[in-house]
Amino acid sequence: MAAAIGTRVAVVTGGNKGIGLEVCRQLASNGITVVLTARDEKRGAAAVEELKDAGLSDVIFHQLEVTDAQSIARLAGFLKARFGKLDILVNNAAIGGVETLPIENPAEVLQYIHAPPICIVRFSARRPQCELMLVRVEQIKGLDAFQMMQWMGKQCRPTSDAAKAGIQTNYYGVKNVTEALLPLLQASSDGRVVNVSSDFGLLSHIRNEEVKQELDDIENLTEERLDELLSAFLRDFEAGALDARGWPTEFSAYKVAKVALNSYSRVLARRHPELRINCAHPGYVKTDMTRQTGLLTPAEGAANIVKVALLPEGGQTGAFFALGQEAPFV
Repeated sequence: MAAAIGTRVAVVTGGNKGIGLEVCRQLASNGITVVLTARDEKRGAAAVEELKDAGLSDVIFHQLEVTDAQSIARLAGFLKARFGKLDILVNNAAIGGVETLPIENPAEVLQYIHAPPICIVRFSARRPQCELMLVRVEQIKGLDAFQMMQWMGKQCRPTSDAAKAGIQTNYYGVKNVTEALLPLLQASSDGRVVNVSSDFGLLSHIRNEEVKQELDDIENLTEERLDELLSAFLRDFEAGALDARGWPTEFSAYKVAKVALNSYSRVLARRHPELRINCAHPGYVKTDMTRQTGLLTPAEGAANIVKVALLPEGGQTGAFFALGQEAPFV
């Protein structure tokens, strides 16, 4: 299937579920040919079939592991051969950067549930207790967003391996995919990049004022300096010195990667004024990453991303959007 002349082409990373799947659905509903990418071929193909069953025929699956250079190259080659251009890149794929713990005490969760969840109880020979896997939570009773995040923090633990994987996926994965697809974006008459960010990526999460100023000094910040700062973060993580060095201590790898991604996006926008390169915070969304806590549905979160992807031609670049509205990076 080739896109019709004049049809825009979009790539969405991490498109097989959650926000990514809904972004694919909404872009395709706007007449855009969508290349849905995912690490897992079976899940990605199943997601495409779901969209086709909903009447969205202009959706294609292509495998992509954002931390694998060869996988990225295969996607770039496919896009060049099939379309010769790329109009929209939505960098959505991300991981939590922490090790997720099984829910040891299901009653602790159930006391917050206003409507009964659909759940699966899985027994493991290696664990004496059952493991409750929440598939859907209709509503969490009496908790605001801050309290939900506190609960989430108790269900995770920071580890060095998880932090390294978080930086590699959430920053370098986005950067490497974007750099590989830049020539195709430049071949479009109106190339756009939307980096799915977070309010966890705001500069206010960095307490080291010197580092914060560097990250905000877009005229002088370089990608090499970003590499150095990320390496310093990981060294401080290993040394148990996050608090002493002014790094965030909760969901630290996720926050630092998103802060760096925001800064990189601004540097890239400055380097490529012919493109529209923006960051977008979808809101606190009920997804697997949040263990179905959150205030918005995946469709609602995706709408905040798609709004940025479909900004009028010649619109804002190098900007941060929160819930669909332009907002400060701090």
